[in-house]
Amino acid sequence: MRFADTNVLLYAVSRDPEEWDKAERATDILEARDIALSVQVLQEFYVQATRASRSDALTHEQAAKLVESFLRFPVQEVTTGVLRAAMVTSERFRISYWDAAILESSRALGCQVVLSEDLGDGQDYAGVRVENPFQAAT
Repeated sequence: MRFADTNVLLYAVSRDPEEWDKAERATDILEARDIALSVQVLQEFYVQATRASRSDALTHEQAAKLVESFLRFPVQEVTTGVLRAAMVTSERFRISYWDAAILESSRALGCQVVLSEDLGDGQDYAGVRVENPFQAAT
């Protein structure tokens, strides 16, 4: 199973012509059955997708329906275990707490791959490897 970071969800709903390739790739990823998410990813998606300064902002209703649809995937809850592990990972790898929480949520779900453009492509974080699915997309 692969863990999708927030940017995968955001590209999937993007209507920006400059992000067409990324939107297509994100849609393909979400059509797969081997994807997992976290509550943090869903929260970030909602906040960013409805942000007033976004040129293609979604309404509350649109974003809420999408969040509901994303619940078809396994979703890691925010737990004290994830919190503690993320603090350790943040310190160990010198990354933000939020990025560490993504890694630890993926680990809690048994994912060995995180799909994200926010962390270094190919970087291994103690058994969780990051892949940037948009690296080739223009």
